[in-house]
Amino acid sequence: MENIALIDSFSEFKDNKSIDRVTLMSILEEVFRAALKRKFGSDDNFDIIINPDKGDLEIWRNRIVVADGFSEDDNEEIELAEARLIEPDFEIGEDVSEEVKLIDLGRRAILALRQNLISKIYEHDSTNIFKHFKDLEGELYSAEVHHIRHNAIILLDDDGNEIVLPKSEQIRSDFFRKGDSVRGVIKAVELRGNKPAIILSRTSPSFLNKLFEQEIPEVFDGLITVEGVARIPGEKAKVAVDSYDDRIDPVGACVGVKGSRIHGIVRELGNENIDVINYTKNEQLYISRALSPAKVTSMEIEMYDEVRNGKKGRVKVLLKPEEVSKAIGRGGVNIRLASELTGYEIDVQREGLEEEDVELTEFMDEIEDWVITEFKKIGLDTARSVLEASVAELVKRTDLEEETILDVQRILKEEFE
Repeated sequence: MENIALIDSFSEFKDNKSIDRVTLMSILEEVFRAALKRKFGSDDNFDIIINPDKGDLEIWRNRIVVADGFSEDDNEEIELAEARLIEPDFEIGEDVSEEVKLIDLGRRAILALRQNLISKIYEHDSTNIFKHFKDLEGELYSAEVHHIRHNAIILLDDDGNEIVLPKSEQIRSDFFRKGDSVRGVIKAVELRGNKPAIILSRTSPSFLNKLFEQEIPEVFDGLITVEGVARIPGEKAKVAVDSYDDRIDPVGACVGVKGSRIHGIVRELGNENIDVINYTKNEQLYISRALSPAKVTSMEIEMYDEVRNGKKGRVKVLLKPEEVSKAIGRGGVNIRLASELTGYEIDVQREGLEEEDVELTEFMDEIEDWVITEFKKIGLDTARSVLEASVAELVKRTDLEEETILDVQRILKEEFE
């Protein structure tokens, strides 16, 4: 009766966790053998027969009959007098199988058995969940908002699995309420203790890539391939696409008539501005396209001997003065994305630089690098361009303080006196 009640109490875990019969039997045997080892010192001479469906459990201990007074191990040997209490015709050297009742293990051992089994089943369940989601890393996934914390949103999928969307993986404009459906990519799956932590991301470039696969049939079918993605989440992105079929315009197919196809992706990403460009193996043409909407006059590419900070080379791009601000973009966003997409450090220079003008990099001994970088972000890469700009404008468009700008202009003025 105790055996049946114990197994019945375990059946709820089998049903709740959908563990198959073979696995449950294996876990049960492992747990009981651990209990026997604690009780008797060894479990090698025990047979365990389990039928979890019917609630049947039998434990048999096998011992060899020895002469009275000659037993050296009570777990593996049984003296003749004790053996004949079980069966009167036993002789020395014969094997004796004796059933062990759960009650023989003790009440505390039975409680420990139950707790250990629960732990093993949850561990097995966690391992299966971990493996399942590990295979889904980088894939699109949807779940529902369960509750909202200050640093993360906790989601639940249809199977009740908990998924975490950290604040750092949310688009700045994201706003969700309890019950909302949220899409993202599985960024990482980690085991924290025995519990899998599933991290969802909406800021990863692969999220945009997967949205293209889902929303644009030609990408899903492989007629169009996404060759590169660079994005500043919620603000701007550049996507390079290609097609092996000359009859298909990859950019037109992705954007759709009047942006009809890409509109759903833009809306999903909080109105992120997406530039779709044609990929090409021609490096110069690829860089020119990546810098759109600016029109490049000419460029000079310098390849590095080895990759530096994720970049394979440096390119000096020559532009007409009116194109510089387009190439750099507001806050340097356009040139930053073009650099990330192409894998090159990009230096923008004005066409027709006056002979008496001097590049800012010539003043690196007197002006700190980060200050020069701030000016270059807004398209000012020469001494005269900085001098011709008003202090008020420079304060507004850069992160520099007025005193710093005045010091720089003073240094530059000395060059032309």
